[in-house]
Amino acid sequence: MSEFVQILAAVVVVAAVATLFVVVRFGRGRGRSATQEDAVWAERTRALSEAQSEIMVRIKALAEAQTTTQAQLTKALNERLDTVSKGMGDKLEASALKTAQSLGDLKKHLNVIDEAQKNIVELSGQVVGLQDILAHKQARVAFGEVQLADLVQNILPPDAFEMQATLSNKKRADCLILLPNPPGSIAVDAKFPLESFHSLRNAPGDNGKTLAARQFRIDLKKHIDDIAEKYILPGETAESALMFLPSEAVYAELYANFTDVTEYSYRKRVWIVSPTTLMATLNTVRAILKDVRMREQAHIIQQEIHKLLDDVTRLDKRVGNLQSHFDQATNDIRQIRTSSEKIVKRGERIEDLQIEEAGEVGEIAAAVAPAPEASATLPFDSAGGSKSG
Repeated sequence: MSEFVQILAAVVVVAAVATLFVVVRFGRGRGRSATQEDAVWAERTRALSEAQSEIMVRIKALAEAQTTTQAQLTKALNERLDTVSKGMGDKLEASALKTAQSLGDLKKHLNVIDEAQKNIVELSGQVVGLQDILAHKQARVAFGEVQLADLVQNILPPDAFEMQATLSNKKRADCLILLPNPPGSIAVDAKFPLESFHSLRNAPGDNGKTLAARQFRIDLKKHIDDIAEKYILPGETAESALMFLPSEAVYAELYANFTDVTEYSYRKRVWIVSPTTLMATLNTVRAILKDVRMREQAHIIQQEIHKLLDDVTRLDKRVGNLQSHFDQATNDIRQIRTSSEKIVKRGERIEDLQIEEAGEVGEIAAAVAPAPEASATLPFDSAGGSKSG
């Protein structure tokens, strides 16, 4: 600001000197005298000095006003900068909090994803283990037997089945459902030729699938024949047996694309069941067993009903006797009430008679008694004694 004032003062001085030079030059050119010129010069110099002083005053006032304005502007700028800084700080703090919260939520989601990934890895391991079980024949048979045992134990009572039951022909059934004759016990076989099914699913090309399907039919029919031969024994078991498939997919494939095999099983009386259909079959068996047990206990129920009827008859008889006693007691109370009423009436009549007799005695005494004057002159009182005693 001081440099600006100095430059402005220098400009004013230069302008004043130039003006004076012009005036002197033009004044001399008009033929004035030296005295006049000096007077004019002095007057103009004085006027110029006054003008210069006034200009300097104004420049000073302008400088002070400029300084004040600059101070106010600096203060306003500082306040504005403080406000902007505070706002930016608040926004940055809020943004940092939101960022931290978002990072926390993201960490939680990542933890959940990690847990889900672990579960997926475990499930994958279980699926691989299941595939290994189904790929190995002995393990697959054990898996089917375990699944069969779980279904049977969850639905039937313990005395309604036998696991790994040995029949009279020395053949051992995976499960024997114990039913009375008819229909008799039903054998359940949990084995299944799954190798042929896997060969069918993995067969390359149409020719390969055709050959695999043919072998699948042959293996299935052979297995059905084995079940019918081993587990259907006249007089010992029912006229049919069950072939349990531990996979719903195999069951659906069989009934969708191999209807000839299912019809062959019908003719051999070997019913093919999956976990779902076996559950429905076992529920039906449980209802049959319940009905059989109800029939076995029917004669006991009839005996109890006869005893209950006898008890009801005796109760009715005793209630009749009690009713007779109540009627007799009511009659006795009625007779007692009649007798008490007669006694009360007789007492009232006796009381009335006593009152009447008392009245008559009073009237007789009044008639027999003498007058007061006469009684005063008598030598004896009313009782017959002397007055003088």
